[in-house]
Amino acid sequence: MIPRILAPFQEIGFSGFLDILFMTLLIYTLLVWSKRTRAAFVLTGILIVAGIYLLARQFNLNLTAAIFEQFFAVILVALVVIFQGELRYFFERIAVWSFNRRLLGKETVRLTREEVQILAKTVSDLSREKVGALIVIRGKDMIVRHLEGGQECNGKLSEPLLKSIFDAHSVGHDGAVIISENQVAQFSVQLPLSKNTSKVAKGGTRHSAALGLSELCDALCIVVSEERGTISVARNGELKTVRNAEILAQQLEEFYHAMDPKLEAKLWENYLKRNWRDKLIALTLSVALWFVLVNGSKTAYRTLSVPVTYTSIPAEWQVEEVRPAEVEVTFRGVRRSFYFVRKNDIEISVPLKLLAGTQRVRLSPRQMTFPKNLLLETIEPNQVEIVVSEVVSEEPADEVKPNP
Repeated sequence: MIPRILAPFQEIGFSGFLDILFMTLLIYTLLVWSKRTRAAFVLTGILIVAGIYLLARQFNLNLTAAIFEQFFAVILVALVVIFQGELRYFFERIAVWSFNRRLLGKETVRLTREEVQILAKTVSDLSREKVGALIVIRGKDMIVRHLEGGQECNGKLSEPLLKSIFDAHSVGHDGAVIISENQVAQFSVQLPLSKNTSKVAKGGTRHSAALGLSELCDALCIVVSEERGTISVARNGELKTVRNAEILAQQLEEFYHAMDPKLEAKLWENYLKRNWRDKLIALTLSVALWFVLVNGSKTAYRTLSVPVTYTSIPAEWQVEEVRPAEVEVTFRGVRRSFYFVRKNDIEISVPLKLLAGTQRVRLSPRQMTFPKNLLLETIEPNQVEIVVSEVVSEEPADEVKPNP
């Protein structure tokens, strides 16, 4: 049983493995991207429509397949227009991953415990005093292309420096502070605003800006509300409220653990656990697509045992025997053509003559019914014998009358 299940996977080979791996990464990226944008429901709808289209092609529903092909031609153009911003973000992420500085080994992102405490305490004080603030801690992604304006600072991270920047009398207190390599790199920076108003909820412009940047890169954004004094953290397209400085310090530690893999004792284990459902879905879809589109496009032969049937005959005739009762029929086609073929889809029906005795009938494709996407190769044997006889009706014997 197990060898039969594993047999198809033995055909994948090294090139097929790389093919599946690349497609898994691409699908996983699409899934994560769709969760961070408004494209999640649209992507789900496209997958459902694509599934219906594949089924229509498989079962030879030509009208349905033709309509869906025209639909895809229009919807692809519409998606490019509607989601041009999201598509730009998607390709930017690919470019960022290609030139990731961590892969080049040029820098690591890490704060000491003292600097984490400085950030946590400063934000807590600003929250208690209801002083609005927006602090961006750079991750591994380059964020320069998302920033506008701002003033260079390059000062050492400290509590007095942060409080002086966000002082209401400061010129740049309304903008964001960018922290990079344990320094206050810039202040009074403008960030892109998020279009996801449902996640911003009752938050203001600072919250929208923090969420907007977190949707475009892996930076962590800290927001202090000027009206309510609450602390919020935006990361990976999610905006969450933080209750106190201790929890904020913990989230900062987790952020830097994620940015510097050397701090994780079980890097691969943690990587596999993160978004494991999306990874499993991406792998399953990749394997399924490979078997349907790549492995399923290879030419295959399949031999089936098909019973020999015959056309209907009057009630006064009967078929006593068919020799042989089944024949071996071999078909040729692409492998996916055989995925949904059932034995009932193939029939052989031979015509009979109303003559008593043995009739020899040569089998031909004209006497067969089978799916159009299959080609008939051979019929073994290609001739059958059918014994036909006439039904003899038994007439009642004449009634014998007794002599008087």
